[in-house]
Amino acid sequence: MLVPIMAGETGKYLKFGGAVALILLSMGYLAYTGVQESKSYYVTIKELRGMGDGAYTKHLRVAGNVQPGSIKRTGTRVEFSLVENDQLLPVVYSGTEAPPDTFKDNSQALADGSFGRDGVFHAKQLQAKCASKYAPQQPGAQATM
Repeated sequence: MLVPIMAGETGKYLKFGGAVALILLSMGYLAYTGVQESKSYYVTIKELRGMGDGAYTKHLRVAGNVQPGSIKRTGTRVEFSLVENDQLLPVVYSGTEAPPDTFKDNSQALADGSFGRDGVFHAKQLQAKCASKYAPQQPGAQATM
């Protein structure tokens, strides 16, 4: 036997369904925008130069070797240049933390940030490693720590 649903109950179900739909749409939108903001593209310096106007709107990661003599420190702000296959990229790091101890001339560095119309890469995060520390040990050489 079917029981007819009263008009008042139908309205309650519609309001509840509308609220659930609104919550699901809001969560979907927040998830989508969060993924878009956290997405970063890894590019070489040469690829960055060839991206055109698209380079100014994306979150990017660029790696290279720190050009000797290019490091200029002012507190946690650091200006330097990355070099990769004769391509030079000026970088300004203005993160909240000082660069790692392994950040030195000729070290490999990964800058995470955005490319500005001024031709400078503006990094918010910086990773570095000393290539000699992580290179395989040469036969006959003693390990240093």
